[in-house]
Amino acid sequence: MNRVTSLFGIQYPIIQGGMVWCSGWRLAAAVSNSGGLGLLGAGSMHPETLKEHIRKCRAATSCSFGVNIPLMYPQMEEIMQIVADEGVKFVFTSAGSPKKWTDWLHQRGIMVAHVVSSSRFAMKAEEAGVDAIVAEGFEAGGHNGKEETTTMCLIPAVRAVTTLPLIAAGGIATGEAMLAARVLGAEGVQIGTRFALTAESSANEAFKNYCLSLEEGDTRLLLKKLAPVRLVRNNFRSAVEAAEAAGATEEELRMLLGRGRAKRGIFDGDLEEGELEIGQASALLQGKRVQSVAMVMQELVEESKRAWEKMQAVL
Repeated sequence: MNRVTSLFGIQYPIIQGGMVWCSGWRLAAAVSNSGGLGLLGAGSMHPETLKEHIRKCRAATSCSFGVNIPLMYPQMEEIMQIVADEGVKFVFTSAGSPKKWTDWLHQRGIMVAHVVSSSRFAMKAEEAGVDAIVAEGFEAGGHNGKEETTTMCLIPAVRAVTTLPLIAAGGIATGEAMLAARVLGAEGVQIGTRFALTAESSANEAFKNYCLSLEEGDTRLLLKKLAPVRLVRNNFRSAVEAAEAAGATEEELRMLLGRGRAKRGIFDGDLEEGELEIGQASALLQGKRVQSVAMVMQELVEESKRAWEKMQAVL
């Protein structure tokens, strides 16, 4: 037991990332039932859809689960009210300042963890009163920090400026990486990519299988003029790279991105014209098949234990 497992009432200090078009109730419930903390990804859900997923998740697990809410999305008041009305106990906020909503959530008995990409933002999150911090490095998939600080550099930097429970994220897909994060000062990990490619993920099977074939260097952080996002190589990414190389404006990039591009790629499985988001850790999974969440959790725990035993023998 440590502060992360105690805070969320879970067996293992493993949190599943709340990823758009991947993190529905099946994935969140499966992670929670396997001893971690499952998160619903509100970023790809209309308010009524989120309500439905909260209720289905509660029916599928008696364990702790939470909701990830990107603060840059619209209908925030409605989403927050649904979370409170439905009795959700844990909210992970990201992509914005937690200052506005943390007290509001606390007044309704909801604990708040906030995702940051720098030690400066970690200090601001602590000042806002959050209960825990997720420090997410440059390796992560989806939307990312402009600072491009890697997880190995970010975790000790954040640990040095905050006393809050610290969760490491970005590039963590193995038990060895979990142990490394703990050594650097994290008390738990948040894993996205590995869970995005499981059987219970709501992502399209074509997307999952494509990501399991990726090699080192097949993802890049782009669209920094808008909101930085890590993209997989395909026709759409090539178009983004060409536009950015030509000095495209923010408005031109928005036009290229259009509406529903991530849904088209991740949920619908358009591997060429969709926005395919996944982390660098996908290359570590090359050749693996799509596994169940239970199998992934078992592997992570066993790998972490073996890595710890190996380090003890070496030391």
